[in-house]
Amino acid sequence: MRKLFVPDRTGPGSIAYNSRMLQQRTLKSITRAVGVGLHSGQKVEMTLRPAAPDTGIVFRRVDLPQPVDIPANAGSVSDTRMNSTISSGGDPGSPKVQTIEHLMSACAGLGVDNLIVDMTADEVPILDGSSASFVFLLQSAGIVLQDAPKRFMRVLKPVEVRRGEGASLA
Repeated sequence: MRKLFVPDRTGPGSIAYNSRMLQQRTLKSITRAVGVGLHSGQKVEMTLRPAAPDTGIVFRRVDLPQPVDIPANAGSVSDTRMNSTISSGGDPGSPKVQTIEHLMSACAGLGVDNLIVDMTADEVPILDGSSASFVFLLQSAGIVLQDAPKRFMRVLKPVEVRRGEGASLA
């Protein structure tokens, strides 16, 4: 069995748990990128902003007359055919953000929990086609620990998703 906590010796005879990976994280400063959407071909300006603890990752469509916040969570997923698309409440007719998977992968890999992503179009720029450019962008802004514990979700029973003849089981 793998231990969740790794002991960290902080002084003679004392043991404290290494909690750095168990604290929420956000950016130290604002960073920006400009590029084009892979599927739309549209120019997009993306601004990554620090966010308060327990905010999560929130995409904000600032190109709309009334800005719309779209949280990156399972309830917001509206399409997964050619990319990962989220929209308000998962409603395909609501404002959306497409091709979020490379940025989300970079955030997961670096342990970034809280982030506001301002977008001037409906698709994250593709940059180099991987998460490497997003990792560089996030690291350039700096990542800071927040004074709040990370939140985890435990799957207690099997979950099955079906569409047509396809199915996925977790």
